[in-house]
Amino acid sequence: MRTPYGPEEILVTGKVAVVTGAARGLGRAIAEILRSFGAEVALCDRKPIDGFGDAFTMTMDVRDPMALEVFAQAVEERFGRVDVLVNNAGGTFHAAFADVSPRGENMLIEENFTQVTAVIRRFLRLMPEGSSIVNVTSSEAHQAAPGFAVYAAMKAAVESLTRSLALELAPLGIRVNAVAPDALPTGGEEAVRERMLADPLPFEPVRLPPLGRLGDPADAAAAVVFLVSPMAGFITGTTLHVDGGINAGGGWRRV
Repeated sequence: MRTPYGPEEILVTGKVAVVTGAARGLGRAIAEILRSFGAEVALCDRKPIDGFGDAFTMTMDVRDPMALEVFAQAVEERFGRVDVLVNNAGGTFHAAFADVSPRGENMLIEENFTQVTAVIRRFLRLMPEGSSIVNVTSSEAHQAAPGFAVYAAMKAAVESLTRSLALELAPLGIRVNAVAPDALPTGGEEAVRERMLADPLPFEPVRLPPLGRLGDPADAAAAVVFLVSPMAGFITGTTLHVDGGINAGGGWRRV
């Protein structure tokens, strides 16, 4: 029988971690905690990334295949490998399904699903045995999401992708999991919520989760560290909900 884990085994010291969408909000919190636990980080975002000292950062759009290739090549040249890949980049807007144009739908698909598959496919060749992928999804992947139908469908697609890749990559010793956050206020989330409340549908989300308080991006970031650490070495193909109980409660109520 294995001896109990010690505190040193939550560390990711020496691991190379790629985090997409790392300029602010949840992505920034993930990058900060990975670095504080000893990882070397390679970060990208459409917005400039500051405050990480000499860490490797690049301003680029993961939806752009050429930009992704430039970023991946730079990571390979600098580090030679990737031990942790966190697919955090994504985004949405609030609108009734019938009001979403084909262009808007394609944008949601590219931003929340297609770029995830492209990033994984490109970095997979750099990931040795023992590596870990974490996909950031959302509670909306597991419940109805009026006003966010296409976004929720793409997050559900990432959930399905996570499970399938967990099996495909298990023989390579690569684990694949997901984190589904909710009720963790960030600048982007608050802007979407303001628009939603200004132009409401006949439904609205639960304002407070069952725990009776909002969380913090650091809560989801801590879940990511756990999933990529040796303490989660026997966990793959699963989703860790960091939502104060919203998923358990169904998430929505009739106004």
